[in-house]
Amino acid sequence: MIRALIETSLVDWDGKITTVLFFDKCNFMCPFCQNWELIVHPEKFPVITWEDIEKKLEKKKKWVDGVVLTGGEPLMFKKEVFDIARKIKQRNFSVKIDTNGAYPDVIRELLDAHLVDYVALDIKASIDERYYKAAGKQIDLENIKESIHILMKGRVEYEFRTTVVPGIIDEDAIKKIGESIQGASLWVLQTYVPKNAYRKHYRGKLDKNYSEQLHQFSSIAKHYAAKVKVRGKV
Repeated sequence: MIRALIETSLVDWDGKITTVLFFDKCNFMCPFCQNWELIVHPEKFPVITWEDIEKKLEKKKKWVDGVVLTGGEPLMFKKEVFDIARKIKQRNFSVKIDTNGAYPDVIRELLDAHLVDYVALDIKASIDERYYKAAGKQIDLENIKESIHILMKGRVEYEFRTTVVPGIIDEDAIKKIGESIQGASLWVLQTYVPKNAYRKHYRGKLDKNYSEQLHQFSSIAKHYAAKVKVRGKV
């Protein structure tokens, strides 16, 4: 279900003004998750219907470019995502999906149906046993690899995103992730915001050298992707 909505966002799709819809479940439980309350206690949030969304889009159709489907993990809701993406496209808005990459078959089907214009795939750690710590549970790493492979075929605009979480992302992780996405069109390194992390251990203040380290990682990342961005303020 969709249980949260931002009517107008300038930061969820570079160069576009968007409406953002949040789905309320996730197959990961990342210890640094910012939206964990939506996942752990969805009942605290009202269900948002398509009728609610349609009214807001109609009101903002002159300046909103697209709609972002995020979460949680939106691709857990395959039927609902396909339905809502069709309705959004029929109203001449673009569609962006934020995903953790665990559902490559759904990504492929969305591309086949021409229902998505941009995909942002979070790569949370080096794709080895360290990924389990970042995801908060055991997951199928082959699905992450397959989702990366699908996007790198270039059928749709995309970005890979890595949140630089202390204790999870270090220089070696950046190199290993880089090797997994060698030749990617865009890799975004995101500033970590510890304040509302799911696990208390990840809520501490950032080290005073964090900004310097982030830009050092960015320099390394440029050896692997055609374009690298640092997103967010320290």
